[in-house]
Amino acid sequence: MILRALLTSVCVLATFHAALACTAVNVTGRDGTVVAGRTMEWALDMQWKLVSQPAGAPMALRPPPGLNLPTNNITTKYALVGVAPGVLSSVALLEGQNSAGLGMSANFLPGFTEYQTVTPQDRNYVSILDFGTWSLGSFASVAEVRTALQATKVWFDAAALGTGDLPLTLHLVFTDRTGASVVVEYVGGELRLYDNVVGVLTNAPTYDWHLLNVRNYLNLSTVGVQATRVGTANVTALGQGGGTMGIPGDYTPPSRFVRAAFMRHNTTQPATGAEAVQAVGHILNTVNIPLGVAQSQEGSQLVSDYTQFVAIKDLTNNRLMITDYNHRLTFLTLDLNTIFAQDRPSSIRIADLPYPSAIDATASLKP
Repeated sequence: MILRALLTSVCVLATFHAALACTAVNVTGRDGTVVAGRTMEWALDMQWKLVSQPAGAPMALRPPPGLNLPTNNITTKYALVGVAPGVLSSVALLEGQNSAGLGMSANFLPGFTEYQTVTPQDRNYVSILDFGTWSLGSFASVAEVRTALQATKVWFDAAALGTGDLPLTLHLVFTDRTGASVVVEYVGGELRLYDNVVGVLTNAPTYDWHLLNVRNYLNLSTVGVQATRVGTANVTALGQGGGTMGIPGDYTPPSRFVRAAFMRHNTTQPATGAEAVQAVGHILNTVNIPLGVAQSQEGSQLVSDYTQFVAIKDLTNNRLMITDYNHRLTFLTLDLNTIFAQDRPSSIRIADLPYPSAIDATASLKP
């Protein structure tokens, strides 16, 4: 049975190349500012959309087909801004934050995710397609998310939801402006909740496996050996950084988890929110994937995961910094309080945001 399950997981992974390289990192400044950032990788252009929704928006939580259960109509409590794949006809938020300071990032967990089964006896349910909007629109804190998930079934049906070959096998990390953070997974049809003790999330395997794997890297250190004797010779280090010898440099989820976790817990704690944003940006730079270096064979075609967007959320001050692949060196900043105050939804493709064509600093060096 174990071998069969393993082979099944391998087959699933071999036939699905979408976004196996997402990384999320949380950092808290000494002033208490909570910043949560993430990269989003994919092999296909997902036409990502930045969307907003005001508080008080109606939302229909439908059941899986064939159960004769009612659609639960709710009204959201909080304004939100998020990112959804534009290739889907409906808005499925995989990234976002709300006006209460709750942030969410969804990373793919292929080969392990199995959502819950809704029964005729259930009264609270939400499709994974609506999960991001429902959670950010309804809850103000990680504690509230934990409580709600205990009483809500999360379901997925590709045919019913019209996602085609996109399975949306996700695990998610929620972080609020207190710094509380939880990882949400659905494995074997059961809900799993983990305190996000590392402040990092990547992709498969499951979060508990990544925690065990970190034990393989207890030798890593910020302090390298400066010199040692080899026979009668005094051999000195070639430069700084020797303590990180052996840190994995590849782009697999386990390696990115270890690398991001080491950076997250050894980067000097930033003093302010602005410095926390910079710290998260520097950590995410270590897992950024240029187009062409992380490829897989799909039939006769080579496809490549690459970093399609990066989002950094200041949950304390309701600010969002975002950039796409073609403008990786330029983050745009959005003051979300202004957007949260809107009385209507809005949407724009991330690629169509007003990035500057160039910043010409030539004059700064003229006499």
